[in-house]
Amino acid sequence: MVQSSTRESDRTGPGAPVPGRAWLMLALATIGFAVNFWAWALLSPLGPRFKDSLELSSFQQSLLVAVPVVVGSLGRIPVGALTDRFGGRVMFPIVSAATIVPVLYLGLAGHSSLTALLIGGFFLGIGGTAFAVGVPLVNAWFPPERRGLAIGVFGAGMGGTAISALTTVKLVDAHSMSTPFLITAVVLAVYGVTAALLLRDAPGRTVPTEPLARRLAATVRLGITWQASALYAVAFGGYVAFSVYLPTYLKTGYGLTQADAANRMAGFVLLAVAMRPVGGWLSDRLGPVRVLAASLSVVVAGAAVQSFTPALAPVGTIAFLAMAAALGAGSGATFALVALRTPADQVGSVTGVVGAAGGLGGFLPPLVMGSLYGEYGTYAAGLALLAVVAAAALAFTLTAVRAAAEGGERKQGTGRRHGHRTAGTTA
Repeated sequence: MVQSSTRESDRTGPGAPVPGRAWLMLALATIGFAVNFWAWALLSPLGPRFKDSLELSSFQQSLLVAVPVVVGSLGRIPVGALTDRFGGRVMFPIVSAATIVPVLYLGLAGHSSLTALLIGGFFLGIGGTAFAVGVPLVNAWFPPERRGLAIGVFGAGMGGTAISALTTVKLVDAHSMSTPFLITAVVLAVYGVTAALLLRDAPGRTVPTEPLARRLAATVRLGITWQASALYAVAFGGYVAFSVYLPTYLKTGYGLTQADAANRMAGFVLLAVAMRPVGGWLSDRLGPVRVLAASLSVVVAGAAVQSFTPALAPVGTIAFLAMAAALGAGSGATFALVALRTPADQVGSVTGVVGAAGGLGGFLPPLVMGSLYGEYGTYAAGLALLAVVAAAALAFTLTAVRAAAEGGERKQGTGRRHGHRTAGTTA
């Protein structure tokens, strides 16, 4: 199927300037993504503290930080479909406002027991669904040849987890357990009001008319949905897994203090965040398949090296930073692929499914790592498993994904020769 569109952004020719309003919408969406991800990641830096104060096992600690991840991931499926229907202007304020409730609960009352933390963490997952709101909003504002960069810039909003890593423990130590949660709730409220006043959907945005269930059924029949889901489960899933579990890994495996481990995790996150738009930009120029192949190759090498638990300085640090850069670039390249190959009125739905796969990819590794460490007293097997999974994803990229991408390019070329206009996407 070739999806036609009357969007202003698609009427511009290759290399045409993007209107300033599009960049404003991109900035607002990126800030909203960062703020909601900040809230989504509040429990991760406090995992070691809760382990000590509540006497949690390694598995219970892993479960605590993983619950918001899985809820936020699965929630992206309906939220992405709703964004296709109602637009980001409606959905961004709603998601931000809904996230305030669990943030306040956790800060004021929900941190005294594991059960209370799991309940709060479950609803905290709402913040993780913001990703499925921003991608279709940004995608509609930009022409096809700029979408890799634009969605990569938006994806840099995942740096909200770095804000949490850098501030949460320090605020708790300096003030009280409720302080970081109260501050985050205020920021969410300010953003929600700002988004309601300023955020706009692209002119001529393609609005689906079919019922939600039928649209989701159509989404799962698209080949790009499953290809991008598999790749994002490794690229973004690896990033999420490290961003929530790295403090525990460094504290347990290398004996670092909680503050030092959180700071190093923030460095990992910031590098991955910086490389995400770079991955999108390179995909616009070299093609997403090449960027994905290079990124996954680096992850394979980095995970294999780290499975031997080398000294943190310099080998371990180099391995982790290389993986951070590769996971960030690979995440950006995955959604450059989505932007190129997804029909315009299904971007939100596909983003929801792919985003869910990425989040679920981040849910399992912390549980596996915690279980393996509890059983064997080492993280080596978990990192070796990451290397194997990344190698499988690399092989998949170089075969099935490359073949599908080349087939899509041939179809687009045929359409252009016959005078058909496309939105830059085929299925």
